[in-house]
Amino acid sequence: MTQEERKPLAWHETLELHELVAFQSIGLMKLKMSINQVTDSELKELYRKSIHDLEGNLKELLRFYPSAQGFQPRDDESRQDMGFFAGDLLGLSKTLVRNLAGAITETATPALRKTLTNQLMGAIHGHERVFNYMHRHGYYPAYDLGHLLGHDMEMAQTALNM
Repeated sequence: MTQEERKPLAWHETLELHELVAFQSIGLMKLKMSINQVTDSELKELYRKSIHDLEGNLKELLRFYPSAQGFQPRDDESRQDMGFFAGDLLGLSKTLVRNLAGAITETATPALRKTLTNQLMGAIHGHERVFNYMHRHGYYPAYDLGHLLGHDMEMAQTALNM
């Protein structure tokens, strides 16, 4: 990295980096765990290409972690399967909240808007339940940015090493 690239990351870009690495790490793990179940050769090749692309993305993004303010690498290298499954569920619930919110803005039919709004409130509560579980069990140290980034790196390395 050049001197210009070594500047400390701003807080907002650190958080975006965290979201991207966490999302892609979980996705990479899911692809690697399921590729052997894919029997269609063309689809299997799409999985391989996606795996290759995500591995490249993670390797590039991980280079920026030492520039993140407060970054603390983790000493614990053990694989946490429950953390993976909880993170996958958190990603699903977060995406559901975003998709429902977006759909509401495109809805003209009052009955559908009401249904989607009710589902959005349920999805928000679901997201809260998953987040609270993860936070209680140490899978998502949301109030400690350094440990959160260290956890990201550990998850990404696990995904890359699978």
